[in-house]
Amino acid sequence: MTPRQLFVASFVICCGLIGTALYFQYVDGLDPCPLCILQRIAVIAIGLVSLAGALHNPRQWSIRVYALLVLIAAGSGLTVAGRHVWLQHLPADQVPACGPGLDYILDVFPLAEALQLIFRGSGECATISWTLAGLSMPGWMAVIFTAFVLGSLAILLAPWRVLRR
Repeated sequence: MTPRQLFVASFVICCGLIGTALYFQYVDGLDPCPLCILQRIAVIAIGLVSLAGALHNPRQWSIRVYALLVLIAAGSGLTVAGRHVWLQHLPADQVPACGPGLDYILDVFPLAEALQLIFRGSGECATISWTLAGLSMPGWMAVIFTAFVLGSLAILLAPWRVLRR
């Protein structure tokens, strides 16, 4: 598979993930919590980097630049998804209280403080409203982000001759 094909595949996967998230939100009525929104942002970032990589059709060292950018976005998403899964598995008495909505937090607080509040999570982030094969949505996103991290690392660590296609 060529680097361009990998970037196209990553972009298509990200479009599918965002489409699925929007389906759950607008058709099934599952409103995203603040941590879900941060995970969506990470998926969008991966998708945009992948689209740029597909359009650019990079060679040699620039493939690694795109892989590094995907690694950063996927690592960020994995961190948020991991935090989200952790919140979902807390005992009921340790779950944080439900906080204000995301729009309110972003309107009222400075960005750095808003991100801290969002990342802390709230009671709504601990609610599991959907599962597939025993994993919640953040659990599946952790698996997906892990795949992107491992794929990016494989590209970053690949010998130069492999990337010459």
